[in-house]
Amino acid sequence: MSFSITGKTAIITGAADGIGLAIARHLADRGANVMCADSNEKKLMEELGDTPDDGNIRVFAGDLRQRLTIANLVSATIDAYDQVDILVNASRQVMPTDPLDVEDGSVETLLQQNLMTALQLSQQVARRMIKQAEGQTEGQVGSIINLSSIAAQRHQPDMMGYAIASAAVQQMTRSLALVLAPHRIRVNAISFGSVMSASLRAAVAENRDWRDDIRAHTPLGRIAGPNELCEAVQFLAAESSGFMTGEIMTIDGGRTLLDVVSAPAH
Repeated sequence: MSFSITGKTAIITGAADGIGLAIARHLADRGANVMCADSNEKKLMEELGDTPDDGNIRVFAGDLRQRLTIANLVSATIDAYDQVDILVNASRQVMPTDPLDVEDGSVETLLQQNLMTALQLSQQVARRMIKQAEGQTEGQVGSIINLSSIAAQRHQPDMMGYAIASAAVQQMTRSLALVLAPHRIRVNAISFGSVMSASLRAAVAENRDWRDDIRAHTPLGRIAGPNELCEAVQFLAAESSGFMTGEIMTIDGGRTLLDVVSAPAH
C-alpha cells in the first residue's frame, strides 16, 4: 500500500497554530491540496495567508460551531479543489472544570467545541465524499481523522470536561467508522499526550516547572513536537492504512503505561 497523498484534498481544522498547523504544512509538503480552517483569522493569515491563490494551500476563517460556517467551509473546498478526500478534525479547546460548581459551563463548552463541531463537519464531509464517489466500486473513498487526548483514559480532577469531551470524540470515531464503512470511508483517531500543542505551550509558559514534570512522567523522557504527529496522520489518510477503521492510535511517549499520571499532558 502507498503512503502517498499526492493530489488528494484535505480539510484541516485548528490549522492556525500548534498541531493543526503542523499537519496542514506536512500534508501540503507531501503533495496534498489543503484547506486550512480556523476561527482565529489573524493567526491563520499570519501563518498561511501569503500562499498563492493557485497553490495547494487555501485558508478559511470562521466559527465552526455554526452549521452554516461548516457548510461554507465544505463549499469553499469544493470550489477550490473540486473534491475532498481527507478530513482532519484537529481543532480542540482545553479548559479547566470545577466538578462541583453547578454554574460551571465548561463541560457544555468543551462538548460543543471538541465533539459537536467535529461530528457536524464529519457528517457534511462524509456526505460529500459519498456523492463524489458515485459509480466508483472499489478503492478508498475518504479518510476522517480525529484528534483526541489521553485525558479520555487518564484523569485529573480539574480536567473533567476535557476528559469527557475527549472520550466522546473517541466513541464518535468508533460509531462513525461503523456507519461509514459500507461507503468505504474510514474513520480513525489519534489520542496524544506529552505533545507540545498550542494549549500545552501556553500552559508551560505560565508554569515553567510543568515541563520537567511532564518529562518525568513520560517514559521516553521528553515532550514531542507537534510535527511528530504528522506522519501518523499521513498514514491514516493514505491507502497504507486501508484496512484500518475505528481505531484509536495512542501517541504519548509511553505515558499511559504509567499507573499514575499527575502532571498535565494537554
